[in-house]
Amino acid sequence: MSEFVDTAVRGPQAYSLARKVIDAMEAASVWPTPLNYELWLHYIQAPESPLAVEMRRIFDSKLPFTDTVAEMLATEFLPRSRLSEEIRDAGAVLNRELAAVATAIDKAREVQVQYAETLSEAKEQFEEAAPLSPLSDLITTLARATRRIQRHTVVLERRLESSHTEVSKLRNHLEQVRRDAMTDALTNLANRKAFDEKLDTICADHDEHGGTVSLAIIDIDMFKRFNDTWGHQTGDQVLRYVASAISRIAQMPRVAARYGGEEFAIVFPGETASQVEHVLETLRSDIASRALRRRSTNDDLGVVTISAGVAHRHKNESPLQLMERADAALYVSKRAGRNRISSAQNILSETAA
Repeated sequence: MSEFVDTAVRGPQAYSLARKVIDAMEAASVWPTPLNYELWLHYIQAPESPLAVEMRRIFDSKLPFTDTVAEMLATEFLPRSRLSEEIRDAGAVLNRELAAVATAIDKAREVQVQYAETLSEAKEQFEEAAPLSPLSDLITTLARATRRIQRHTVVLERRLESSHTEVSKLRNHLEQVRRDAMTDALTNLANRKAFDEKLDTICADHDEHGGTVSLAIIDIDMFKRFNDTWGHQTGDQVLRYVASAISRIAQMPRVAARYGGEEFAIVFPGETASQVEHVLETLRSDIASRALRRRSTNDDLGVVTISAGVAHRHKNESPLQLMERADAALYVSKRAGRNRISSAQNILSETAA
């Protein structure tokens, strides 16, 4: 699909295709962000592709096409997103291989030490016996060979020790790189990639063992206007403030992440719907209860509020479908005036009634 699209955007019909993409996004009331443009480009140019099929399913279900949905589609279907995942996966494989090498080196060192001790004991026994016999020359030769092997063993041990140290350093470095790749640098929460992987694991466990899984998507209200008014540095301060409040309630086994921009996500394994909604309401009121000040000038920034949507997972529901329902509930909170929590289940009940 990628090569087909790449050819189209470099051919004689490229500008005509670009106009079609923009018109389609405008008709769907979707902002022409770079990511949305890339998704719509594939949607228009490759209408039978898996991405296009999934986008039509979203349109047919009347779900809002938000930034969160766009990010999920990009992770699942766009080639560059898959390449990033493959690079990270390759790093994980390399880390496992290095762990195996380190174990092998440890075992080799242990064997070499045991071998040296055995040879040393045999040498001492030969020298103590020392009777004149036809074996005397053989014993002397073996004693010499033993001393030579011991010298080589010492050299080998040093080399193994050096190799072990270097492998350990490399493993630690790879592990740090992996952690950095899975952590949002601004908030120190998990990033979207790490969260998606954890959500996949939790949903698979839910299908196998049962229990409950809930997902909340949280958005800072009017963040763009706040950012435009006070600047990005102050906006970053607000993001860290909200992230710190989220981290306080996101203790294991809960998992929290900055999902992109001013959006956050929390997954709640093993908790009832009422427990989850109580936690989210506590978080909302906690964040809204404090007036913030700008660090550099002490200006009063006013109160920051959040809106959230929460969905409680159905058995065998895909993580993407769960995200879509939580995102739709968030959209309801935004339309209802912000600074509130909406449940996808409640929305469904109201619709049915």
